[in-house]
Amino acid sequence: MATTPNETQVRELVRSTLVRLLPELAAPASGQSGGSPAASQPARPVIDAGAVAQAAPGSTLDIPPGALVTPLARELALERKITLGAALPLPPAKSAGQQTIALGADHGGYGLKEQLKPLLTKLGWQVADCGCHSAESVDYPDYAFIVARMVAEGRARWGIMIDGAGIGSCMTANKVPGVRAAMCYDQATAVNSRAHNHANVLTLGAGLIGPALAQQIVETWLATPFGPDRHAKRVEKIMQIERRFVRNS
Repeated sequence: MATTPNETQVRELVRSTLVRLLPELAAPASGQSGGSPAASQPARPVIDAGAVAQAAPGSTLDIPPGALVTPLARELALERKITLGAALPLPPAKSAGQQTIALGADHGGYGLKEQLKPLLTKLGWQVADCGCHSAESVDYPDYAFIVARMVAEGRARWGIMIDGAGIGSCMTANKVPGVRAAMCYDQATAVNSRAHNHANVLTLGAGLIGPALAQQIVETWLATPFGPDRHAKRVEKIMQIERRFVRNS
């Protein structure tokens, strides 16, 4: 019977996988020389989202010299207001982007998009309307890509995209590196997508849900924090798969 790996084994697996995919992690620090890097230098420690999730919100997490901090770990630290060591600050936050929601729709979602704008403004968000701007027929991938790209580039904190079913836009958004889009159809899926999967783009199907339910989903999704521990570890694995194929492309 197979045994479940403990936390130490999981972290070592993550580290070894990153080293295999990014060989430079095993190289000596700048200014060091002599011998084979792999033989003479230990691999750089990896700080993943699981390590950040265990730190208390608003605290400082000590980072060993030369450590690699994964992108998801940095994102989670920013969300939980955790400082990653005095020698390894987070990249400066784009204040406008952190207060912005990218909102998009195709012709099938146009009406619902317009109905959600006042709600998002009332909740204190700046809304970047990515189109479309009428009920004239358009192609949802064009607008889903704009929303997803704004989130991936840090120009928006979250993204919301609406089409007839929400499925095609979700597929499109998830093609953009750094995006974790989730199609939600009730409050339970909204909670799960945030707490378990750290979704940063929400897609909705205007043909499947009404305006009242859509507003409840949006409010719940925005109010739900990312869960720590095992969820952070699993989301980190999702992002490792993405980085593998982005690197090989």
